[in-house]
Amino acid sequence: MIAVLAVWSGPAIVVWKGAGVALLALWAARRARSADGWLIAIVLALGAAGDVLLEIAGLEVGAVAFLAGHVVAVALYRRNGASWAGIVIGAAAVAGAAWLILPGAGVAVYAIGLGAMAGGASGSRFARPFVALGAWLFVLSDLLIFARAGGLVSGVLPHLLIWPTYFGGQALIAWGVVTKLGAKAYDDRLHHRL
Repeated sequence: MIAVLAVWSGPAIVVWKGAGVALLALWAARRARSADGWLIAIVLALGAAGDVLLEIAGLEVGAVAFLAGHVVAVALYRRNGASWAGIVIGAAAVAGAAWLILPGAGVAVYAIGLGAMAGGASGSRFARPFVALGAWLFVLSDLLIFARAGGLVSGVLPHLLIWPTYFGGQALIAWGVVTKLGAKAYDDRLHHRL
């Protein structure tokens, strides 16, 4: 947070900003024992890439990496019980909110992916309590970014909330998915022995 609040820049800060979610991606990859485990590692790796690309290539390029992560996350959540109805409702709700905050085709496309991810997380077997909360914190973070870009909010409070809601959301998603997959793998091994 000190680096964010002080608006530090340079290569070390790019690495610093990317390191948080990159370390979550590495942790998830080390624990991956199934396709679902690899999918969450990819989701997190794309988030880390988005963090870095935002800094070195700009908002649009970073958003493409995040959007790719949302698409992979939707696939993961669909594999784990999320309904298309929940995914569509999430996509519509977030896209509608984003459009009210910062109208634009690019924002709308990104918000559809973001909302689909959150709707899928909420309806998946990973949903309670970590993954759904994490997904909606991620949504809040991005809506705050849109609000700041659109001039709807200013001051230090939105700036203070963006990073913790984003990283907290990513951490909750990672923890919820990875630990649930680990518990399932343990149960499967135990059942196999019996």
